[in-house]
Amino acid sequence: ISSLESPTAKGLRWCRWSSPFIHLLTLTVVTFGVLAPLICHRLLHSYFYLRRWHLNPMSQEFLEQNQQEGQAALHYFEKLQIPNASEASGSDAFQPLLLVTIITVQRRNDFHYVLQVASRFHRLLQKCGARCQSHRILICNVESDPSSHQDVRLLSSFFPMVSRDKTGENPDPSVNQFEKEKQDYVFCLEQSLLVNNPEYILIVEDDAVPEEEIFTVLQHLLLDRFSKPYLRDALYFKLYHPERLQRYFNPEPMRILEWLGLGMFLGPVLNCVYSWATGRPSLSWPMVLFFAVYSMALSELVGRHYMLELRRLAPTLYNIVPVTECCTPAMLFSAPSAHRALGYLKGLHCRQGFAKDIALYSLLRTKGENAYVVEPNLVRHVGMYSSLRLNDNPKLL
Repeated sequence: ISSLESPTAKGLRWCRWSSPFIHLLTLTVVTFGVLAPLICHRLLHSYFYLRRWHLNPMSQEFLEQNQQEGQAALHYFEKLQIPNASEASGSDAFQPLLLVTIITVQRRNDFHYVLQVASRFHRLLQKCGARCQSHRILICNVESDPSSHQDVRLLSSFFPMVSRDKTGENPDPSVNQFEKEKQDYVFCLEQSLLVNNPEYILIVEDDAVPEEEIFTVLQHLLLDRFSKPYLRDALYFKLYHPERLQRYFNPEPMRILEWLGLGMFLGPVLNCVYSWATGRPSLSWPMVLFFAVYSMALSELVGRHYMLELRRLAPTLYNIVPVTECCTPAMLFSAPSAHRALGYLKGLHCRQGFAKDIALYSLLRTKGENAYVVEPNLVRHVGMYSSLRLNDNPKLL
């Protein structure tokens, strides 16, 4: 004789504190309604970020901090001993493995963007020591009147330099600001090949400050990872992608696969933790599915950018994935790929809506090339005052 349980009894059983339904409901409410908003409301790239409360003060704080870093970079070079002529020119009998080319144009003097970037690279090269003795730095001044760039005049005592002098030339009406930026980029890439004939060229814009571990990671990439056939012939490698565009919920297939993989890994793990804590059977597929969705939602809402930061623990953990179109603060080319990119870019005309980053990305489809981005970022984009778009009240977002 089977006994039938009434609907009321079933409801009471589901609502008991020992019920898994109550456990998971409580976990969801506490996580997404209390803990995550409290912990993440100041995280700039999280969905929980309270923009109305924090954006203005955080933007102002960032500008003030960056201004102080600009002054510190200025003092760094004012106190630095000027090298002899051969050291400053960077003349060597051997071919450099890596040439770091800093492309710069005059901006706001009080932030000293190019000094921040150059001082950081210089300090990191000194710290790197013998492992980086085959690396060099080149300053590429693309200001229309090179002599007006005050920070570059200071840097000329410490680094080799090339300038794109347009003084006295009549402006070409067909050259808009986006085309000029592309032509400047082509000039600096071309000069980088001519000056030192390096194996690799890292083109860095003058507001892209390198992370502390950049040379350690690049050493690993250049000597180990880039030897793989599918990476060896890449047109370029991006070392920066805007944090706001790094989310999982994105049309890029690799991100979706990574997101699903995270759920497939954390689902069983969290199920085991829950089973151990409650003394229940070790594996339940509905529980696995719940924890997979739970972990995927939490990682997306907190921000993939912060998940990527865990990869900084070791160079081998850095990710190399297919590239997306935006942006160009730090781009790594091999010598052969730099020659190909030069040929391609010279045949393209940039305009609004088709800047150099989109132009480079378009080559992947039209020329059958491949390109990749390194994650997490190896530079920080600190330039809130753009050389292309004037803005007197910049914000972090």
